[in-house]
Amino acid sequence: MFKKWVQSIAIVVLSLGCLTAARADKLEDIISKGVVRIGVPLDVPPFGSQNVNREPEGFDIDMANMVAKALGVKLELTQITGANRLPFPLTDKVDIVISVMGLTPERAKQIMFSAPYANTSLAVYGPKNIAVKNAADLTRYKTAAAKGTTQELALSAANPKANIMRTEDDATAAAAYLSGQAQLFSTNSIVAIDLAKKNPGKEFDLKFNIRNSPAHMGVKMGEHNLVRWLDSFIFFNTQNTDLDQLHMKWLGRHMDPMQPL
Repeated sequence: MFKKWVQSIAIVVLSLGCLTAARADKLEDIISKGVVRIGVPLDVPPFGSQNVNREPEGFDIDMANMVAKALGVKLELTQITGANRLPFPLTDKVDIVISVMGLTPERAKQIMFSAPYANTSLAVYGPKNIAVKNAADLTRYKTAAAKGTTQELALSAANPKANIMRTEDDATAAAAYLSGQAQLFSTNSIVAIDLAKKNPGKEFDLKFNIRNSPAHMGVKMGEHNLVRWLDSFIFFNTQNTDLDQLHMKWLGRHMDPMQPL
């Protein structure tokens, strides 16, 4: 009887060990392999784009390099868009998403979010002669927005009949507005500022704010150790001003979590 009891306990312990092995910790796995796979945007300057040598550059690319350096591992970058920021960590194509991603309760059902690393807002922009005050007015005007982004989802929810031109990525949405295919453009406030500087002949008049939308990093649901490490990383680099220097380099202003752009 005692022998059978010991055998039963051994089976349970072995089963638990297999279950633990099957649920390998992502943070431990990254350190063990010596590589961190991070998804970044290349269509949302100044957060991510390609320079004249077709090399990735921007706020989120620098953040990815900082994360890899702090982890002491090699960085493997993967380009992502607004539409696949959630599917990529869910299908284990990347370990971390750093792509000026806003947190929503719906998204938080699918992935885990870190503390915010940049404070921004989402809004609708257009020429001064178009009178638009809220989402209800978007039925009359075509508004370009990248599908799957926070702004596109928020506008669709606020006005299901809104005339939204849903593009594959932010760069295509910007091009649609710049070329006149769309009369309005919905995007991140920092992106709008950057586009206005590069396109002085195009008006980017603020029509209305959708909401504040701090940028968060994202990881696969259940990876508590990794998201806690990212929180610690953000806190540490906020305190030592490295994150503030990154804000000055790419956003042209000091980091202030209480003052969204």
